[in-house]
Amino acid sequence: MIKETRRRPKGDKRARTRAALMDAARDLAREKGFDADTMEDVARRAGMTSGAIYGNFKNRQDLFMAIAQTDWAPIEPVIAPGSSFPQILRALAEATLAAIPVRQAAAAARLSGMAHTLNHEEARARVREITAQSYAGGAAWLASILKDGDSPMPPEVLVVVIHALTEGLLFQRFLTPDLVPDEVFYAAFAALASPPR
Repeated sequence: MIKETRRRPKGDKRARTRAALMDAARDLAREKGFDADTMEDVARRAGMTSGAIYGNFKNRQDLFMAIAQTDWAPIEPVIAPGSSFPQILRALAEATLAAIPVRQAAAAARLSGMAHTLNHEEARARVREITAQSYAGGAAWLASILKDGDSPMPPEVLVVVIHALTEGLLFQRFLTPDLVPDEVFYAAFAALASPPR
């Protein structure tokens, strides 16, 4: 009896290669920091050649931007239909807290990548482009769920405030967990829902 074997589609192999390269680069960035990694290090860690990297990523910057977008994807809260503004903000606080384990594992590499980006114009331009797209999507989402008069600011401003609040709370939690308990996250988001005095 002849056993038939099915080949995996080429696209699947490409996805697996890309994932293996990203895993290797992620591990190295977490161990040594962004600027200490070379493409040769990544290839060696993945058990591949440098050609495999360049077949999947334009350059080192492209590889690390792909990791950042995966490891630091937008936080997506679960919002019940008809939720009030305070309920939406509470859901955002809950989703931010739920993201802590994944984000904490990636935090050192994230900071290393941010420090690199500050000193490289091309990287800053790419981060600006990605962030602008994220803000536009977030503002559109907020506009679709907010009722008139709910928010103290327009959605395109609120999304930036939420992003800054989230990033600040997360990194401070990683640095000083005892000083930034869960209650601080809830209070910070609730403050956005409080009417001005």
